[in-house]
Amino acid sequence: MVYAAVVEGNSVGKVTPDFWVQTAILAAIFAVAHVAIRFIAPYADPVILPAVALINGLGVGFLRRLDLGREKAGLRADLSVFGGDGFRQLGWTAAAVVGAVILMIIVRDHRSLSRYAYTLGLAGIVLVLIPAMLPSRFSSINGAKLWIKFPGFSIQPGEFAKICLLVFFAYYLVRKREVLSLASKRFLGIDFPRGRDLGPVVLVWLLSLMVLIFEKDLGTSLMYFGLFVVTLYIATERVSWLIIGLGFFLGGAFLAYFLGKTVGGPFLNFSERATTWLDPFADADNKGYQLVQSLLGLGTGGLTGAGPGAGQPTKVPEVRTDFIFSGLGEEIGLFGLTALLVVYLLLVERGLRAAINVRDSFGKLFAGGLAFTLGLQVFVIVGGISQLIPLTGQTTPFLSAGGSSLVANWLLIGLLLRISDASRRPAGGSPSINLGGVSTGGGGGAPVQIKELPTEVVR
Repeated sequence: MVYAAVVEGNSVGKVTPDFWVQTAILAAIFAVAHVAIRFIAPYADPVILPAVALINGLGVGFLRRLDLGREKAGLRADLSVFGGDGFRQLGWTAAAVVGAVILMIIVRDHRSLSRYAYTLGLAGIVLVLIPAMLPSRFSSINGAKLWIKFPGFSIQPGEFAKICLLVFFAYYLVRKREVLSLASKRFLGIDFPRGRDLGPVVLVWLLSLMVLIFEKDLGTSLMYFGLFVVTLYIATERVSWLIIGLGFFLGGAFLAYFLGKTVGGPFLNFSERATTWLDPFADADNKGYQLVQSLLGLGTGGLTGAGPGAGQPTKVPEVRTDFIFSGLGEEIGLFGLTALLVVYLLLVERGLRAAINVRDSFGKLFAGGLAFTLGLQVFVIVGGISQLIPLTGQTTPFLSAGGSSLVANWLLIGLLLRISDASRRPAGGSPSINLGGVSTGGGGGAPVQIKELPTEVVR
């Protein structure tokens, strides 16, 4: 509420009587969510919901600030709080929270998702490929084919695909981790897997390259491949999989850049983005305009920022979605952005803590993947706007405008809360679920039982 008052004081010149309305609605939404979660997941980590509510609330407040910034100075005081991107995001927040609560009611035990792993995996692949298969007029925005456009609105199916794919990855790796943990050769003190075990990694790598080439988006490609490799590392505890995964991705990205420079066609978009990333000021009025304005906004903010409502974030293109972090940085500065990143870090840490403490193998991999998803998505978008990596089409979780991203990420939080509840629940004795020879154990603390490793393990 203080943020909303300061925004209006700086951008309008006075604090209007209804400045508190959106904040009060948000508080009511999160209060209801808190009560609901206390009933349906009483042992869930109490830090997760407040952390998400803080980020989500800041996003709604900043979008309201952008609504004021786009209005003429003399008309800002009369701008209704029940309109614009801020109120629309408020509506999406209510829908997303309701969706997360309903999901937690339906999924009473996270292990039940393993029964539908192959179905969800297939659904995830379909959701990933649909935008690539559609004509550009139905799927392309700003050069990236990530959407399905309907009259008046659009959805980004890839946001929901990552959850479906994570269920499949976790289930598959629980069953296959014994084989994938086998070592073939030792190089520089690191055990590398057998060549014939690289099949799953190559398959997911090819899928991520298809996303990179046909959907023209580096961030989504990195997201899917990174999720699989990190989940694989959590399952096997072998650093070699991280090295192999990083090598595969960098090799694929370099190949796409080289083919874009020499052949063009579907590779051209990525090579242009990489060229802009290397020197955005070389074409600052055209292809590099977005990144240049983002860097200037961050630089203008300095350490402490211009103050809420006192900057000019509307000069940054797509500031309500892809570049909301740089627009916000102009007004809250490096200190404010650092505090925001710490909240994200806290959220990821709590997700990883749930993964460590939960008693079943499927839950460990699934929660670890969910937590890493949030961290990787933040890294990809912040890295893009700060010129650390090429620009991507990812949205900042809970902060950027958009219904697909907000709903999908709240569903992700709902699943994390469900797993956290299981990890913190006192010993009870819920029935175990068999995952192809690997017993997940129950809520009563039954140990994970893994079949004896094959005798052909090479050390």
